[in-house]
Amino acid sequence: MAKCSVCFRHCEIEEGKRGFCGARGVIEGRVVPLNYGKITSLALDPIEKKPLNRFHPGSYILSAGSYGCNLRCPFCQNYEISWSDEAFEFERTAEYLSPGELADIALKNKKRGNIGVAFTYNEPLIGYEYILDTAKLVRKNGMFNVLVTNGTAEPEVLDELLPYIDAMNIDLKGFSDEYYAKTLGGSLDMVKKFIEKAVTGCHVELTTLVVTNENDSPEEMREISSYIAGLKGKDGNVTGAEIPLHISRFFPRFNMTDRPPTDVKRLYELADIAREKLKFVYLGNV
Repeated sequence: MAKCSVCFRHCEIEEGKRGFCGARGVIEGRVVPLNYGKITSLALDPIEKKPLNRFHPGSYILSAGSYGCNLRCPFCQNYEISWSDEAFEFERTAEYLSPGELADIALKNKKRGNIGVAFTYNEPLIGYEYILDTAKLVRKNGMFNVLVTNGTAEPEVLDELLPYIDAMNIDLKGFSDEYYAKTLGGSLDMVKKFIEKAVTGCHVELTTLVVTNENDSPEEMREISSYIAGLKGKDGNVTGAEIPLHISRFFPRFNMTDRPPTDVKRLYELADIAREKLKFVYLGNV
């Protein structure tokens, strides 16, 4: 039995078994990333698709994903590789790319407008060792590293990664402890601490998916935008009001099909509320 230290769950895992995320397990008494180098998704995407609207706009980035996740969002867009029954089959079937191979692919695509590597699609932090190894090589090639994450990781994980990460989009999925715990299977407190540290070390943009009848109230958006506005950025040069917020529309899918898509009028209303505190507010999936 060994204890994982990546997120708040601190899973105690038996030899040969995997933790809650499905991507970390115990081999010879040590917790290791079972998904190390196991790539399920690889694409050259516009940087705005991450979404990052204020980090080298108009460029492209090589986006790579593996499998597994430490949350259980019932509306997950990438459930096939995150936490569905078939997701963990990728331990056996996914293509392996070494850190050097992924960094080389990124460099070869530089002529197509690629600026680096984005670790995305599933939750990348549950395999942070691969990100760290790859990010160092990407940096050596003079390219950028981007992290698209739910922010559910201990500060020690972020301490290791942050010197090599240039930009992040972090999900701030709501501002209710109950919503995070009961609906998402997560920890709002851990995400807030992650965001507060991340903004001191790299460019950060945040995303809130507005889910019908869950986190779609004006009061909650006021809480979210006030929290962001109070953040202190890198070296004090970036104020919280300058941190971009992406407000995204929910569509029913996976295990949450019992409600309609987010009302578009409500999204515009929430965006106007956010703009009372924040300089850069963007709508997604509208």
